Amino acid sequence: MAFRTEMGLYYSYFKIIIEAPSFWSGVCTIMNDKLTEYPLVINTLQRFNLYPEVVLASWYRIYTTIMEFLGVPTKTCWTVNRGKGLSPVESCEGLGDPASFYVAVIFLLNGFMMSLFFIYGTYLSGSHLGGLVTVLCFFFNHGECTRVMWTPPLRESFSYPFLVMQMLLLTYILRIPSINTGSLIALCVSNIFFMLPWQFAQFVLLTQIASLFAVCIMGYIDSSKLQKILSAHMVSLLVCFILMFGNSMLLTSYYAASLVVISGILEWSPKVLKRRKREVCVWVIEGCAWLFGTVTLKYLTSLVFGIADDAHIGNILKSKFIGYKDFDTLMYTCAAEFDFMEKETPVRYTKTLLLPVVLVVLGVIIKRVIKYILWSLSHTGRYEKEERFIHGELVFHALQLLAYSVLAILIMRLKLFLTPHLCIMASLVCSKQLFGWLFYKIQPKTLVFAILALMTIEGSANLRTQWNIMGEFSNLPQEELLEWIKVNTRQDAVFAGAMPTMASVKLSTLRPIVNHPHYEDAGLRARTKVVYSMYSRKPASQVKRDLIKLGVNYYILEESLCVSRKKPGCSMPEIWDVEDPANRGKIPLCTLMSKDSRPYFITVFENSNYRVLKIPKE
Repeated sequence: MAFRTEMGLYYSYFKIIIEAPSFWSGVCTIMNDKLTEYPLVINTLQRFNLYPEVVLASWYRIYTTIMEFLGVPTKTCWTVNRGKGLSPVESCEGLGDPASFYVAVIFLLNGFMMSLFFIYGTYLSGSHLGGLVTVLCFFFNHGECTRVMWTPPLRESFSYPFLVMQMLLLTYILRIPSINTGSLIALCVSNIFFMLPWQFAQFVLLTQIASLFAVCIMGYIDSSKLQKILSAHMVSLLVCFILMFGNSMLLTSYYAASLVVISGILEWSPKVLKRRKREVCVWVIEGCAWLFGTVTLKYLTSLVFGIADDAHIGNILKSKFIGYKDFDTLMYTCAAEFDFMEKETPVRYTKTLLLPVVLVVLGVIIKRVIKYILWSLSHTGRYEKEERFIHGELVFHALQLLAYSVLAILIMRLKLFLTPHLCIMASLVCSKQLFGWLFYKIQPKTLVFAILALMTIEGSANLRTQWNIMGEFSNLPQEELLEWIKVNTRQDAVFAGAMPTMASVKLSTLRPIVNHPHYEDAGLRARTKVVYSMYSRKPASQVKRDLIKLGVNYYILEESLCVSRKKPGCSMPEIWDVEDPANRGKIPLCTLMSKDSRPYFITVFENSNYRVLKIPKE
């Protein structure tokens, strides 16, 4: 039960594989899933980026088999008497417990990521002190850097460590004069490991290749080097497309379109725009060609393949700039994590000195870039070539920082990319390339430890705050609901309701559901709108007909969704007023159902949070 919303959905597939008679029968079950979007049979490996669950389930089965063969106990269990009339529950710890094993592997992976951060900061800055600065900045801003301690099963927990590895490899490739095959293969593999677990990885990689293209057109890296990097991206995209069983959302993404367009520009620009030196007007033409070409190609490929799964992404961005509203967009933007960045976030960065340090580093890089651009527009020669190989990777990191900043400001959740990158950029305070002139006057160690000492004042307080967060999960109303479902409904009874609750129903009762929290599919979004019409002002008869068409037997109504609002315009009836203005002003159906569900529905269970409505067939 502690794995709520998407977490519960993802963990349910791990649970299915480890409880199946064999590993392959479990994999076949999730590839022919009949429970998640009843009555459809879907390949969840294609839809939900579930390779982490498959790998972890195989490891768990191997581990328990070996330990059982050796006679080594793998877990310790005990009975907890909860009192107050509640039934006792069994609690276990140890790697033999499936949930403990699952979470332990995620924590180990993210612990490995911290080693990568140290290596990354050391390599980028050219000093071990840079690695120390990166790691300490991460911990001092831990609450802004990651959610892994609260939401282990989310896709970013598996994916982000491989982005750190990929960025480290890319930094190495940008720094060396010529690329070797091994580096490209490693880049390709890290791309695959980053993309496979997470559906949003493609948007991060889009900003990456856009930053690389900008670095290239300014003359900091050769077009031949960028072509090789793009080739590695294309191969990794193709491999992921195959491993995801032809997930068309990958091929119709802005990322895929951008790869093709940039390759075309690098190939044709020297032939069409003949010149001996770089000019600002040429940069503008190439940049506009990339932007127009990417958007056009993305639109055409989506049209050809008939894909609208990522249409909501464009609508979310429209809502940020022009106030666009529809049901799907409001379902995202009303959630705090998809709102604009909190005003307190930059304040917290400033208190730990992370933001001031990075602004100084960024200012020095921008000054160097402006000086280099002005010089290169009027001269060519050996100095230009040497300069771009020295500083190309720093310019790339500065541009990537700007891209992450824009994303984080627009969508608060994406500060999980911005904050760690700020920590990486902070390592450059130790860079002799940028601050060599200062190190002639002040010992680098003296300067760095003085900065770290000032960072520690607020950073240690943040750490204590994190360490002091303790508690245990308890949700008695939901526990009562799930127990009632297991005892009083058939195994094939079909349920509908709020997306987070549906994930819990599937995980804990294995009953078929018609909607779930993985909202990145156009068909699922349409189903969810039908299910959430219970919170609209539509007639009960119409809502009942629509639910029957989906094959729903029971509807789980949550009164809190009917009355709560996280901010103005964000209660479910208000969201429906945007989508269904014809019924505006009427009493919400959920309010009517909370009072008396007859004659269209029959209330069969009720507690403080939930009401289960049985849908009688007409």
